[in-house]
Amino acid sequence: MITGREGTSRVRVGLALSQYGAFANREAVIEVARTAESLGFHSLWTGDRLLDPVHPRDRYPGRADGRVPPEQTTFLDPLTVLTVAAGVTERIRLGTSTLNAPWHSPILLARTLTSIDVLSEGRLSVGFGLGWSSDEYAAAGVPWNGRGARLEEILDMLEQIWGEDPVTYEGPLFAVPESRIQPKPVQRPHPPVYLGGYSPAAIDRIGRRADGWMAPGAPAGFLTATWEKIRRAAEKADRDPDALKMVVRMNPRVTPEPVKADEVPFAGTVDQLAEYAHEVTEAGAAEVFADLQQTTSETGPMLDLADRLLVAIGTRL
Repeated sequence: MITGREGTSRVRVGLALSQYGAFANREAVIEVARTAESLGFHSLWTGDRLLDPVHPRDRYPGRADGRVPPEQTTFLDPLTVLTVAAGVTERIRLGTSTLNAPWHSPILLARTLTSIDVLSEGRLSVGFGLGWSSDEYAAAGVPWNGRGARLEEILDMLEQIWGEDPVTYEGPLFAVPESRIQPKPVQRPHPPVYLGGYSPAAIDRIGRRADGWMAPGAPAGFLTATWEKIRRAAEKADRDPDALKMVVRMNPRVTPEPVKADEVPFAGTVDQLAEYAHEVTEAGAAEVFADLQQTTSETGPMLDLADRLLVAIGTRL
């Protein structure tokens, strides 16, 4: 639970860390990280964008023109940004929402994630996804087809690397000879691993092996129905569904005047977004966080909005 100026909330509230557009600079990262912690936010999150195709093969989800939001044409590396934040904060958790795991070598990914967990003294949360752009996969030199199976093997390998030494792994795509791999993460057996997606395969994967679901900002009814499917998948895999957590990401453009109900949480006033946070909490969310980098291009106004949103959510929960 978090405690802001309005008291203790039943849902944990996070904030997207400065990372793209006008906020893709050292000063913004440090200021937002430190201020978010001082305001009482529970967590800071980074996303993953590799490029903005001029002639995209795939449409960006949720946008009428199918293009990457213009603010995201400049995008800092998510794990580097978290490392900077780890060095200037003490308590706030640091997460990825989501990191496109198939782009990475799993042993190098394990080393970087472990390093962040060690340097933050155990504050890392790992959110993995598959992405949506085949152009980004092509640029990363990773096959688009078979990405789900690749993610499964990466998870297998991470579990081995984060376990006890010596580590040995042999799979269809990757192998590790019998080795000692140190250090291990501070959080044992490993940092919490959340998975994104809502296809049948993704729902099954979350239920079988994730610590929770990195959910999109979507209508509460959709989240409720999907969360129930994930819980059933966990039960089918002989796992405790109550041990899983739902984390919801909002990517709004904050407006001065109320918008239509079906535009929330993609847009809306602070009060509308706070009410949405209440709705998704009722749908089962343990945490909700907002990315405000598409509302303003200045750090001060963005942090003012973040402060107002945190207080507004706290008054409803």
